[in-house]
Amino acid sequence: MSAGRPARLAVGVVSAGRVGAVVGAALAAAGHRVVAASGVSRASVNRAETLLPGVPLVPPDEAATDADLVLLAVPDDVLPGLVRGLAAAGCFRPGQIVVHTSGAQGVAVLDPAVVHGVLPLALHPVMTFTGRVEDVARLAGASVAVTATAGHEAAWSVGEALVVEMGAEPVRVPESVRPLYHAALAHGANHLITLVRDCVDVLERAGVHPAERLVAPLLSAALDNALRHGDRALTGPVARGDSGTVRTHLRELGAVDPDLAATYRVLAARTARRAERAGLLPAHAADEVRATLDEEKEA
Repeated sequence: MSAGRPARLAVGVVSAGRVGAVVGAALAAAGHRVVAASGVSRASVNRAETLLPGVPLVPPDEAATDADLVLLAVPDDVLPGLVRGLAAAGCFRPGQIVVHTSGAQGVAVLDPAVVHGVLPLALHPVMTFTGRVEDVARLAGASVAVTATAGHEAAWSVGEALVVEMGAEPVRVPESVRPLYHAALAHGANHLITLVRDCVDVLERAGVHPAERLVAPLLSAALDNALRHGDRALTGPVARGDSGTVRTHLRELGAVDPDLAATYRVLAARTARRAERAGLLPAHAADEVRATLDEEKEA
């Protein structure tokens, strides 16, 4: 196998969940052969039939044993036990590539497999998966975090080549920062959904319909501006220092959902600090906003 371009590989997918089925399909589209997959739930079986047609569904140990590239696409908390179990069952052999897709883990979690001579890689696609066909196309436009053993340049190159073959962009993420890297992504992507749904829920409770269509252009523009312009994209009452409006917001939200008002207060405080640091909000106005937030917290 060339360090720059992996040979055609027999791929075993463990398991055919939302991520595994999509990445398996992307590897197949790149010319590799998915020879087996594991999956027992009805959703996994349906997903495999759609994304991995003709691929036999077998137990995880069989999917790993017969593969040149073992793709472990399981939840973070399941991964360590799965690796230990497959290693104890003799499923790994020298020359295999063992890849996991966990964002929070690097390659250290694959140490039980490394003992058997495998090449360990962590490839985390930076996107959200639904497990549908369209995800394969989305993956082609995404970035994938690549982690390999420190100092093993050939392994890094193999990981990057696999990512490029799937049409995605490889980004090197060292082992030591994987947990922080994943925390940042989860904070942005997961909490963004919570924030958007909170916005929609409040509008609907206020009788404003259709809420999603109302806010879609606003939120899309806000995200685009934030990515393009950073903190200079901040707008709204906090960034302007409109303490009276902030006080009204807290009162109204508190009447609907005290927990949501508390979330607003925390985010408003962070927004004030960012706006002040970016030169958008004078220090005296930032102090007034913070005083209002503290005042409402004590009320």
